[in-house]
Amino acid sequence: MRGLVAGLGTPHPLGPALPALYQDDDFAQRLLSGLDDVMAPIYSTLDNFDAYLDPHLTPDDFLAWLGGWVGIALDESWDVERRRAIVARAVDLYRMRGTALGLAGQVEIQTGGRVEIVENGATGWSVDPGGELPGSPEPLVVVRVTVPDPKAVDAQRLDALVATAKPAHVMHRIEIVKGGGAAKG
Repeated sequence: MRGLVAGLGTPHPLGPALPALYQDDDFAQRLLSGLDDVMAPIYSTLDNFDAYLDPHLTPDDFLAWLGGWVGIALDESWDVERRRAIVARAVDLYRMRGTALGLAGQVEIQTGGRVEIVENGATGWSVDPGGELPGSPEPLVVVRVTVPDPKAVDAQRLDALVATAKPAHVMHRIEIVKGGGAAKG
């Protein structure tokens, strides 16, 4: 095998860039050829840098760094397609943070299940002054997750995710339910 990466040549060999005095110097050309082998992966990385920033194209070992760059902690137990999906959706999920839709999206990615958010928030009014208002006085959100195997869901991790993704003043309850249809994502 020649070079650090088999078959990877450099688009910018150093030897021909030397002054004419060194063009015929065998030692200088061999020395720079070795440096070309070292530099070839660097040139390849820089030439393809845009692919490193695309979660669907980035190498598997670079995905965790890319996730950290957008503020997503990836679970290494997830398959690579699931980790790619969450990094790809990170900006949209942050844009919807604090909403039922955003919370459902984050829970769906973490559990792989079908998510239903039930909240009692909204506005209420009564035609009678001082009359009873609908709903409960305390804000509450119920996150119901339907998965084929409820034991496969890490309830503590899910609780921590919901606690950080919902508005701070809203209490929450999580229900993990056994069922068929997993979410598509």
